[in-house]
Amino acid sequence: MKKLFFTVLCFWAVSLHAQKTYLHCGQIIDVATGKTLSEKTIVVSGNAIESILNGYVNGAETDTHIDLKKQVVMPGFIDMHVHIEHESNPRTYMNRFTENEADVALGATLYAKRTLMAGFTTVRDLGGSGVNIALRKAIAKGTVMGPRIFTAGKAIGTTGGHADPTNGRSYDLMGDPGPREGVVNSPADARKAVRQRYKDGADVIKITATGGVLSVAKNGQNPQFTADELAAIVSTAKDYGMLTAAHAHGDEGMRRAIIAGIKTIEHGTLMEPSTMDLMVKYDAYLVPTISAGKAAAANAAIPGYFPEVIAKKALEIGPRSQSTFAAAYKKGVKIAFGTDAGVSPHGDNAKEFGFMVAAGMPVMEAIAAATITNANLLGYSDSLGQLKQGYTADIVAVNEHPEKNVTTLEQVIFVMKEGAVFKEQNKEVLRDY
Repeated sequence: MKKLFFTVLCFWAVSLHAQKTYLHCGQIIDVATGKTLSEKTIVVSGNAIESILNGYVNGAETDTHIDLKKQVVMPGFIDMHVHIEHESNPRTYMNRFTENEADVALGATLYAKRTLMAGFTTVRDLGGSGVNIALRKAIAKGTVMGPRIFTAGKAIGTTGGHADPTNGRSYDLMGDPGPREGVVNSPADARKAVRQRYKDGADVIKITATGGVLSVAKNGQNPQFTADELAAIVSTAKDYGMLTAAHAHGDEGMRRAIIAGIKTIEHGTLMEPSTMDLMVKYDAYLVPTISAGKAAAANAAIPGYFPEVIAKKALEIGPRSQSTFAAAYKKGVKIAFGTDAGVSPHGDNAKEFGFMVAAGMPVMEAIAAATITNANLLGYSDSLGQLKQGYTADIVAVNEHPEKNVTTLEQVIFVMKEGAVFKEQNKEVLRDY
């Protein structure tokens, strides 16, 4: 009996030890300092970083050793603005009448996988049908491959506003959606809509403070909430511990949102210099989504891609996103990395780095915006966004230093999420789901 117990104990000890992975890293980017460290070994145990050692250290024969000696290693990227349920195409506006929830869900699994393979181990999904909540759960359970998701569930808008799901429909299909559907018209409605999002299982609150480019409505920039409605949303979200984000293209709408206490302004395309100063004053963050502006403008130039009312807005507003970002950055506005993927293709998220750098942001600051900054905003500064002892083992690698070639960030060759390798030597690691 004693012999059997000893054998079992030894087997357990070996099995436990075998969980460790040793990453031999040629270079590591410290996103907190912007410095690059050379010849390090990251020891991963379970889903976390156990230690970071000097030199190339080997574990036991039962441990896994991964050679990244020629690569540059960073924390997994975080995209603060995606729509994981869909991807823009010429049939987008017809699909809402022809696709079922199951169709949306199956497509979302593909977009989630593309996102993870691009090195984005965490995303904030800012609005969908509710499939985004189910997908978050499935990924967390390990049923589906994808990034860690923080989601708003259904975005909150006003009647006829950018997040009204019945815009552009015939009268017999339009109905009168309310707080349950994310449509509000009073402070009481606003509070109920936030509480409904909480009940649905959302992590964050997303509102559409102004008109939008891609909704079937004429105005893409008008303010769409009153000050008291915004105050009700922010105060209720605070009660429930939920971060707030506001889609905003027009200046007046984003000013109201900033003053109300909304933490992140999404797009900010037509922001005036005085509003940039207001963002600094209120410690608000801009999520620039330059990728979406460029994609929307490019698609609008294709005859028939968008309904005419949308194409006109896309051509007017889309091209201004990069220049607004440049001005805001120079003004000292805090920047959080986000793409609005879904408007732009999923998996192309890292192109945003190049757009940010081209507009004047140093590449190391852009990487920090996609890692440590976003982790802080999400409330996970103690576990995500850095390569550090005790932090979750979300790790990516590229072949060149991004300071020499920013486009290398679009070619991630290694992806680890929560200690599990999903991509190695630029190839997907097959898993049994």
